[in-house]
Amino acid sequence: TGGIGASGSGAVQAVDAAAMEKMEGAPTTEGALLQTLFAAGLEQDCPLPAAAMAALEAAGGLDEGEKAVEAAAAQMVKDGVMMEYCEGLKGYLAELEQRLFSAGLHVFGSAPGQQDLESYLTAYFEDGSWEQEGRSKTVDDDNEIRTLDIAETDDNVKKALPFPETVLAKIVNGDKEASVLGFRGAGVPSVGTEMWDRYAKAIREACSIRDLLSRNTEEVDGVLRALKGEFVAPAPGGDLLRDGSGVLPTGRNIHALDPYRVPSKVAMARGKAAAELTLQMHQRDNAGELPETVAVNLWGLEAIKTKGESVAVVLGLIGAQPVVEATGRVVRFELIPLEKLGRPRVDVLASLSGIFRDSFANVIELLDDVLKRAADADEPVEMNFIKKHALELRAAGEDMDASTARIFSNPPGEFGSLVNERVTDSSWEEETDLGDTWAKRNAFSFGKGGRGVERRATLDALMKTTGQVVQCIDSVEYGLTDIQEYYANTGAMVRAMDDLQGGEGKVNAAIIESYSRAPRPKKLNDVLRLEYRSKLLNPKWANTMVDQGSGGAFEVSQRMTALIGWGATTKFKENWVYDQSADTYALDPEMAQKLRDSNPEAFKNIVGRLLEASRRGMWDADKDKIDELLGLYEDIDDQMELGSASKYISQSIESLDTKK
Repeated sequence: TGGIGASGSGAVQAVDAAAMEKMEGAPTTEGALLQTLFAAGLEQDCPLPAAAMAALEAAGGLDEGEKAVEAAAAQMVKDGVMMEYCEGLKGYLAELEQRLFSAGLHVFGSAPGQQDLESYLTAYFEDGSWEQEGRSKTVDDDNEIRTLDIAETDDNVKKALPFPETVLAKIVNGDKEASVLGFRGAGVPSVGTEMWDRYAKAIREACSIRDLLSRNTEEVDGVLRALKGEFVAPAPGGDLLRDGSGVLPTGRNIHALDPYRVPSKVAMARGKAAAELTLQMHQRDNAGELPETVAVNLWGLEAIKTKGESVAVVLGLIGAQPVVEATGRVVRFELIPLEKLGRPRVDVLASLSGIFRDSFANVIELLDDVLKRAADADEPVEMNFIKKHALELRAAGEDMDASTARIFSNPPGEFGSLVNERVTDSSWEEETDLGDTWAKRNAFSFGKGGRGVERRATLDALMKTTGQVVQCIDSVEYGLTDIQEYYANTGAMVRAMDDLQGGEGKVNAAIIESYSRAPRPKKLNDVLRLEYRSKLLNPKWANTMVDQGSGGAFEVSQRMTALIGWGATTKFKENWVYDQSADTYALDPEMAQKLRDSNPEAFKNIVGRLLEASRRGMWDADKDKIDELLGLYEDIDDQMELGSASKYISQSIESLDTKK
């Protein structure tokens, strides 16, 4: 069965000696460190100070090898920043090593093995969530999260396990709860102390989770009962690491939440903090200026799992809070006075998924209502960007409903941006095509002024003033690089906005991992690097996935298609990702043979996407690598009776053959 794993030391691949040929023999430790850094591609993750990069370029750049790298190292030593840089690099590598990922695919009706069980329990207890219900540990008595400076908030500092490794081994091996509690050894606290009470609580929780996970076999029983029309016991759905052991066992008729109680108190506190931290991050990068508009993706499954964190982000940005009646239902969103807010109201562009659009009609109406009241508030425009933009739209000829429309989605009854379909089929020529596709599909506004009214002019006006796009990630199992919808929406939205603003890369995306302890936003490219290093390019992830046969090969293939999608929509075009992907999945004979045997179509797509990346200018590939990939592609194509290259990949091969 699939499990949860930490990236481990394999998250950064061993440095290829060939990449360091020009750098051998560095006379200083600092120079050798930087040589390894450049060979691994880590200078993208942890950029060198500007003065060091200037020194490197002045010495001829990386093509000059040791001489240039030594110049950069000498500059850092001279400026007294080498130790500080090394500390930052050390912290980043620790983050990579500790980053969780979903190890392989879930096998329906299969209980986790001992290794997977150990990974689950370690992740669960290191997070610290077990000590309090749900996410309430992040909220103080006033239902607020302290809005920490981003630099002070470290989600990657793991808490020590509440029991020693020897005790964890006993739990994993299946020892009874009483036996584990009766064990006395190194690290076990004395009975009757506060430490013992905490220890005993953790033991009981761990044994309970172990026993509940072992009942995954009931998934098959649940499906069979449902197919026979029999009763299937209800249970809340969710994620073990985020929601606790109450979501177990699986195999139940899961239910989500009451949409009339969105956002929950905890979701509101976390979303408000995320909004403020996103604005702080933007100000750091823009000389203290606030963005006039922030786009927020509202997705149905995310809202269900987090109980409305993304909705709370919207409320936090515009300066509003829910009004809750005695029954717990949210009946209105009320504007917070500017004096209490302490900053301008930031305008929002809420982009809805089809599931959110159809499942949270009440939330849409409440958001539309508060946005209209904000646009009509008796406040100066320099303190209310919603009002400022509404007045500008009216001056341009838009009516009241169009000028206050802020909630957009696909046409009623339709789903998806169609961007992922175009990327999958390679049916696009210019990267701007993908941004335009997203805009055409999401130009329909929703609210009291109508459901699904096409208002492209309003959408374009909002996109021209957008400085940030917010995307919440609700689960450790599926991140930005795992499924096509993220680049097809978040990526394509950034692309559309950047194109409207002149293509200078001014629009950024803030990624909020809702399963983390603190809702600290990260920059899009930083998260992409983290995910590629900890998953696609991590030998632990790669071997586990490919060993699962056809399904695992398909998952790898899908991530290679997504890599093209991110390159096209957000201009994420870093050679090390493509180089290491080629080395890991196509040019390693053993891995390539596994993929070919289990799923030749997937292997063909992996090789084809690498060739497509080279043809489209996303990857500055070595000629010898391209020649090898061409040979592999032609070979696998010859072996397959069915299936053919997409039009664009075929054109890529013809073009590369001509160059060859």
